[in-house]
Amino acid sequence: MISSNFSLGKSNKSYKRSKMIGTIFSYIILIVLSIIWLIPILWVILTSFRAEQGSFTPYFWPKGFTLQNYVRLFTETNQFYFLRWFGNTFFVAVCSCVLSTFFVLCVSYVMSRLRFAMRKPLMNIALILGMFPGFMSMIAVYYILKGFGITQSLAALILVYSGGAGLGFYIAKGFFDTIPKTLDEAAYLDGATKAMVFWKITIPLSKPIIVYTILTSFLAPWADYIFASVIMGDNYANYTVALGLFKMLEREFIHTYYTRFAAGAVLVSIPIAALFIATQKFYVSGITGGSDK
Repeated sequence: MISSNFSLGKSNKSYKRSKMIGTIFSYIILIVLSIIWLIPILWVILTSFRAEQGSFTPYFWPKGFTLQNYVRLFTETNQFYFLRWFGNTFFVAVCSCVLSTFFVLCVSYVMSRLRFAMRKPLMNIALILGMFPGFMSMIAVYYILKGFGITQSLAALILVYSGGAGLGFYIAKGFFDTIPKTLDEAAYLDGATKAMVFWKITIPLSKPIIVYTILTSFLAPWADYIFASVIMGDNYANYTVALGLFKMLEREFIHTYYTRFAAGAVLVSIPIAALFIATQKFYVSGITGGSDK
């Protein structure tokens, strides 16, 4: 009896020791991966404050620091109009975000709550279309916009970013599926319409998925380069920050504007980082809630 208790205690100690070693090893891997992930971000921030010009330096830590890269980014507008480009991007992102969120929530609610002919085939078609990258359609989209005479305009970008948003309804539909249908039925018995149920019952209960949809809808136009470059062409006044910052990396500008490019990259990342930090708990619950089904 004593020997069995001794062997049991010994096995427990060995189990705790192996578990502790595994935990320490996991933390070491996570710390190393975090350092690898943070080094490029730190390098961009340091470059944005670097006093020396040029696109390449053989050292990581700058020899001098200055705020002139940020100041010149806003004040020197003879070649690059960063403030205007930032405003264009913000305007397009906000408008696209509002329209895309509205489309996604409406389509998701219809697919979740209503039963009609061709419902499942439409869902399958949306799933198949979602497997193809959006830039495959950019040539056709460009000629359609050209036919309407709205190329090189911010309205064209808003239409492109929000037009097909309804196809991305699957996560929001999964979230709506988790809301009990008995709430809808009780509201119908009290005389509520489907629109009233959607706006007064479903939407107030769907804050996580709404925040998730807003974030994803805002992020896509904020960081997009491909569609903006095809649609805008050489209309510098209507450029977005993605196009403008890439312009700074061309051969004739890169030596002079590289540190200002890094400053612009830092400024562009601030709104997205702030949004994610402020709405992180809703973002996570929106993804997990929408993936239950």
